[in-house]
Amino acid sequence: MRETGLLETDVIVIGGGTGGYSTALRAAALGLDVVLAERDLVGGTCLHRGCIPSKAMLHAAELVDGIAEARERWGVKATLESVDWSALTATRDDIVSRNHRGVEGHLAQAGVRVVHGSASLTDARSVRIDSGADAGARWTARRGVVLATGSRPRTLPGLEPSGARVVTSDDALFVPGLPGSVLVLGGGAIGVEYASLHRSMGAEVTLVEAADRLLPLEDADVSRYLTRGLKKRGIDVQAGARLEEAAVHEGGVRATLRTAKGDVRTVTAERLLVAVGRVPVTDGLGLAAAGLAVDARGFVQPADWSRLETAMPGIHVVGDLLPPPSLGLAHASFAEGLLVAETLAGRAPRPVDYAAVPRVTYSSPQTASVGLTEAGARERGFDVEVNSMPLTAIAKGMVHGQAGVVKAVAEKGGGRLLGVHLVGPHVSEMIAESQLAVGWDAEATDIAQHIHPHPTLSEAVGEVMLSLAGRGLHQA
Repeated sequence: MRETGLLETDVIVIGGGTGGYSTALRAAALGLDVVLAERDLVGGTCLHRGCIPSKAMLHAAELVDGIAEARERWGVKATLESVDWSALTATRDDIVSRNHRGVEGHLAQAGVRVVHGSASLTDARSVRIDSGADAGARWTARRGVVLATGSRPRTLPGLEPSGARVVTSDDALFVPGLPGSVLVLGGGAIGVEYASLHRSMGAEVTLVEAADRLLPLEDADVSRYLTRGLKKRGIDVQAGARLEEAAVHEGGVRATLRTAKGDVRTVTAERLLVAVGRVPVTDGLGLAAAGLAVDARGFVQPADWSRLETAMPGIHVVGDLLPPPSLGLAHASFAEGLLVAETLAGRAPRPVDYAAVPRVTYSSPQTASVGLTEAGARERGFDVEVNSMPLTAIAKGMVHGQAGVVKAVAEKGGGRLLGVHLVGPHVSEMIAESQLAVGWDAEATDIAQHIHPHPTLSEAVGEVMLSLAGRGLHQA
């Protein structure tokens, strides 16, 4: 380890994931001198272990599903010979690698100095590089320090990751080969996506969620349509179930579940995937040296949400370190990074509107939502009007042949849209319109006056808005 004198910069960012590198890029674009400390690879979990590789694999799964649909529904006599795991993962890794090179290139072009190694706070404005290629370097920030160290998968006692048998979302994609069966613990977005992926690839899948429904934070109708679609694909969905015990043996995992009805059931699988949430990474960050501490859940609480600044002036936080209402989503952390960078540059950006951040689950069927659920709107005292339309009620929905729904929640009497919720094929590509509508406090009449192309799935959004505006066309 080499010792160096104290080096100065405008902004120090600790962590090079989506929140960290977006902060660095925007701050540099605004003329600030930026140092970004990253102990692994810039891009973080999303690029290297989560969002990007998983969506690449889910696209491959969609192609596999398409072969079955072609044969069974359309008379195209196609068969799936096999899945070449090495070729599949090579394509996935190439996509990740190209994205990684792109991020590195953007940082270099912007003039961001990337230092490699674990970093910790030594006071409210100073950082030491504790390990890695740049170990021993010490920096002080004239404008501020940004904490962006992200999160890691939550594990369960006695079920720590152990190679091929017990895995988390961080390593599930990188275990060689495809299991013939998998037990997924956790029915949030991550668990649902991995259950869907493994089923498409031919595995027998049991999906267990302790809450009474999948995606428990989403609208109840989203959960209902999603569960129906997953069960139709042959996934054994066990909502309201609890893991009693689990044991790893040579051939896989044997687990005992207590179902929602109180029955005890034994499930065996070649692989157990633990997807019960994520926890902030703050170990070794030196928060105490800067006069900070985590809250009871491990988050770094901002004192000022409009600036994402902590109780210690000059220290800001973005990404998975933030508690709710932040959502722990990559696209939310991009917005947080922009906000903090502009704040450090002396600007007065608008706070992040978390109610208008879209939420997507990339399973088959997909879900996409923005704004309040129906129950959430009623709990907040809104007098609401709700309209829903099954995707199978429109021509393009019939073409796809998959169950799905568009549901809108609005203030009664022609008031603003409070939430829009979608389930079905490709709805991740449909949510942007509703995000703008909710974010701009639009009313259904504002959307209904714009013509949606026919035949498309987006037409269902237009139909729902027409009905809420009192101009229903294809709805009674």
